[in-house]
Amino acid sequence: MKIGKRKVHWRSSLRFRKAWWTWLLTVLIVLSSIIPLRLAITLYQTPVPQAILVLDGAPDRIMFAAQFWQLHPTLEIWLSGCCSNSVLNRSIFRQAGVPDQWVNYDLRATDTVTHFTTLVRDFAHRNIRHLYMITSDYHMARARTLATLFFGSRGIAVTPVSVPSKGHQPESLIRIVRDCIRFVLWTVTGHTGASFNPRLSGCRACQASSAHLLQW
Repeated sequence: MKIGKRKVHWRSSLRFRKAWWTWLLTVLIVLSSIIPLRLAITLYQTPVPQAILVLDGAPDRIMFAAQFWQLHPTLEIWLSGCCSNSVLNRSIFRQAGVPDQWVNYDLRATDTVTHFTTLVRDFAHRNIRHLYMITSDYHMARARTLATLFFGSRGIAVTPVSVPSKGHQPESLIRIVRDCIRFVLWTVTGHTGASFNPRLSGCRACQASSAHLLQW
């Protein structure tokens, strides 16, 4: 009797997993057919980037962004990351001659996915439809994929700008697939699963310690 119940439970669990994966693939297929069209329209209407997005995580990205701004001094910089508002980052921008009012420090992101989910509505509200996106070369494949999904689904395009790095291997396909699944979760529920990130507690502490700097 117990064996029979186990078989029924196993079959039910298998059917559930198959149904879940079928639903997931369906959502991805539908979105993947819509996003390229939205991005094509955006790039036709807004061929030149309107702002600079920097994914925080390494000082070399900040230094590169400060130098990159010299070539585009009319564009605002958006620096995303829980530690983006650090004294070091502000010092780098100031030494490069970037006015404080041209840099927007966003402290909400705790990982690569939340770089996009926290800012997508802000950019849409400000009618920013096209951005330069600066991050490290080893991180670019994942960042570009997520930008295409999270931003592209809202009609926001990015022009990627890679920062050369040493000693880093390109991120694995598994991490990209995992974050694509998180995109589906966000699309359906509005949640990203970021609360399960073990780095979150550290980022909250960093945000609290940096809060007084927001009035600089």
